[in-house]
Amino acid sequence: MTSDTHILIATRNKGKVKEIRDLVQGLPIEFRSMTDFPDLPDVEEDGVTFEENALKKARTLSRETGLITLADDSGLCVDALDGRPGVLSARYGGEDLSDEEKCRRLLHEMDGVPDELRTARFVCVMALVDPNGMERTFEGVCEGKIIHELRGSEGFGYDPIFLYEEAGQTFAEMDRTAKNRVSHRGKALKQVGDFLHHKYP
Repeated sequence: MTSDTHILIATRNKGKVKEIRDLVQGLPIEFRSMTDFPDLPDVEEDGVTFEENALKKARTLSRETGLITLADDSGLCVDALDGRPGVLSARYGGEDLSDEEKCRRLLHEMDGVPDELRTARFVCVMALVDPNGMERTFEGVCEGKIIHELRGSEGFGYDPIFLYEEAGQTFAEMDRTAKNRVSHRGKALKQVGDFLHHKYP
C-alpha cells in the first residue's frame, strides 16, 4: 500500500469518523469522509439488512469518487421489541429526532419490561468496496442490556441506554478506548484492519 492511498469513510457523522480513525491506526492510509466531498449524494438506506445497506452505500460512493470506500450500517436490536429498531435505528421515530429523543422513545416502549428481558445487542456490518470490483463485508456484535434511564455523556446514538454488563457501564460512560475494544464497530473494524494489513503488507 502506498502512502497516498485514500479510503473514503462513507459518513458525515463526526463521532463515527473519529471512532474509525482511532481504531484503524498504523496503516499508511489517508482516511477521508463525506464532508470532504460536499457534492456526494446521500444514499438511501432502504435495505432490509445491515449488509444490504452497507454494500449499497459503499458501491455507490466508490463509483462516485473512484476511491476505495468503507461503509457501515449499524443499529440496536432489542429482543423485547422484536429486534427493533434494527436497520431503522438512525431514523427511529423520525429523521428529526435528536439522539436523546430516540433514546427516550425507546425507553418509553420498554416501560414495564423486567430487567431479565431487556437484552439487546449492537450490530455493525462494514462493507469495503474498491472501484475494481473487490467487495468484502465484516460483522461485529456486542451484547448488552437496555437500562431504565440515560447515563453518561460520551458516545452518540443509543450509547446512554446500552449497558455493557462486563464493564458495568453504558457505552456513554465508557472511555472511548475501552469502548472501542469491545464495541460492535470496534470488532468489525478489527477485521477490516486485519484484512487491509494482509492485503497491503
